[in-house]
Amino acid sequence: MVNESFRPANATAIAHYSTPQNRTQAFSIVRLAINLGWGIGGALGGFLASVNYHLLFWVDGATNICAAFLLLWILPKVSLSQQQNSGIATVQKVKAKPPYADKTFLYFIGLQILFAICFFQLFTTIPLYFKEGLHINEFWIGVLMALNGIIIALFEMVLVFKLEGWRPYLRLMAYGSIIMGIAFFMLNLPFTHGFVVAVFSMLLITIAEMVAMPFMNSYYISRSTEGNRGQYAAYYTMAWSAAQVIGSTSGTQIAYASGFNDLWWIIGGICLLTAFGYQKLLTQK
Repeated sequence: MVNESFRPANATAIAHYSTPQNRTQAFSIVRLAINLGWGIGGALGGFLASVNYHLLFWVDGATNICAAFLLLWILPKVSLSQQQNSGIATVQKVKAKPPYADKTFLYFIGLQILFAICFFQLFTTIPLYFKEGLHINEFWIGVLMALNGIIIALFEMVLVFKLEGWRPYLRLMAYGSIIMGIAFFMLNLPFTHGFVVAVFSMLLITIAEMVAMPFMNSYYISRSTEGNRGQYAAYYTMAWSAAQVIGSTSGTQIAYASGFNDLWWIIGGICLLTAFGYQKLLTQK
């Protein structure tokens, strides 16, 4: 609970310290940092755990405390009174409406839950399918999962720079959802070598993630103001948390009851439905 409370504040801070022109790139830099931390932290955590589990927890706690002091030391200070006394912020705060009164945003949140339900299969049912359905061993499953973070770290910033301003945010989200749907459908193709299926599917999911996810933050931030940005960020975070619960439980249950093939057809279909929803939302004012 404490960990997740960091996310809305973090998203609001990124919006505050960036400009509308570089906001998507700012969120992409943060995603780059997260992916680097994910890769380095996983490797370091495994090493520390192999030495001593107590050492793992001491180092993990120390890095969190160091991050807190670095935030206080490096970032420019903006007090609550300064925000409240800002003429622009005051005007925006008067006009600001709560997120639950923004019907377009609520529709977007519903689509986010659908998208995230599909995306979270990457960390739950897909590794299971690689092992049980495609008969890939744990080492190569780890390599495939690491491939996602490596590609994002190397190419996402370049891709975001190229895509920024090319199409509306919602259309890019629709493109990403379609690509992810194709990736899940591909898992049902009768290739003789399962590793080939896994590689191409992982590549498509990663491309879908890079095309869609950086622009999701920019979209909901663009609908908020200084007065309610934290509330919008909280709703967005809650949507992903709900999807993680729903996606993990429903995905494994469907795979257990009906098999992985049916699961991939269902998840791919949800991706296409989500893409249609983004496109529909684009036509609304």
